[in-house]
Amino acid sequence: MIKHWWKILGALLVLYAFVAGLLIPLKPGILDVSPEMAKGGSKITLDINAYNAHLSQAKEIGIWLKMDSVHFVEGNNIRILSDNKLKTDFQLPYWKSKESAKEMTLILDNEIDGYSLLPGAVQLTYGAPDTSGISSNQWLPAINGQLHQKEGLTFPYRNILYETIRNLFYHVPLWFAMLIILFASMIYSILFLSKKNQKHDHAALALAQVGILYGILGLVTGAIWARWTWGDWWSFDVKQNMSAVAMLIYLAYFVLRSSFEDYEQEARISAVYNIFAFATLIPLLFVIPRLYDSLHPGNGGNPGFGGEDLDNTMRMVFYPAIIGFTLLGIWLANLAYRYLNLKERFLDRYDN
Repeated sequence: MIKHWWKILGALLVLYAFVAGLLIPLKPGILDVSPEMAKGGSKITLDINAYNAHLSQAKEIGIWLKMDSVHFVEGNNIRILSDNKLKTDFQLPYWKSKESAKEMTLILDNEIDGYSLLPGAVQLTYGAPDTSGISSNQWLPAINGQLHQKEGLTFPYRNILYETIRNLFYHVPLWFAMLIILFASMIYSILFLSKKNQKHDHAALALAQVGILYGILGLVTGAIWARWTWGDWWSFDVKQNMSAVAMLIYLAYFVLRSSFEDYEQEARISAVYNIFAFATLIPLLFVIPRLYDSLHPGNGGNPGFGGEDLDNTMRMVFYPAIIGFTLLGIWLANLAYRYLNLKERFLDRYDN
């Protein structure tokens, strides 16, 4: 049992990632507001749709529109329609700029759900009297009182992502584990070329098999995520395309191995190919997607997950998931490696 501790750890971490990743609730958030445009100096009624909230149970509800760190306006006459719906009125200050609308962030706060933000919720457009500038007496310099914090474990709520943010615990760790496993496969190919040990070739093949399995699962989970966030299973985004090309290159590795009758030739040429296949992953996955427009986080100028997107609660699941999938992949590769060794022994006995 002690000998196989890493296998048990890998299985437990993957199980933990699935259980915690699916059961920990999302923090309440704001889905949308209506209307999204408003004229400076006017009175508007905002219809606010929240998510996973408890508005009808809250005793203290605060609502603000924030222009910047020192300009706030507070909502009044709040009408609760349900746990996730309310109406509130705003008397908006004047805004003199005719050049562009000014984005305002909506802040919703109560003692049960904590506070939620919706950046760019309302676009404040030109609407100024004869006086110039912003009438400062119509703005609050800060929020009255402290915002509440949501108690208990929750994952951050992010617009567009919603519940699909949980895929971060499966899609991304699969790719991390794939890269680690394929790197190990390349190392064994180098060892085979230098030492000509058949076991090194078997190890490289077994690791490549698991690596490509993880890569395909990464493409599938990515397509599912894209369907719910980008609107289509496959939008031919540069990151999707380059990832698919990388998997095709590795699939060709297995086609190449089956193209030779002589094992020594097969192992030697396949080892060289495996080294160059891993080398192509760097430009395909990390360089080219950054040079073109991309919807994928971390590419094409888009920010990657970080800061509040990947908060401490998510890190509690995300990092163990990477370790778990990596250890599970090594376990699967170990089983494939043992099978290849047994198959070779059987063939040797059969030939003799």
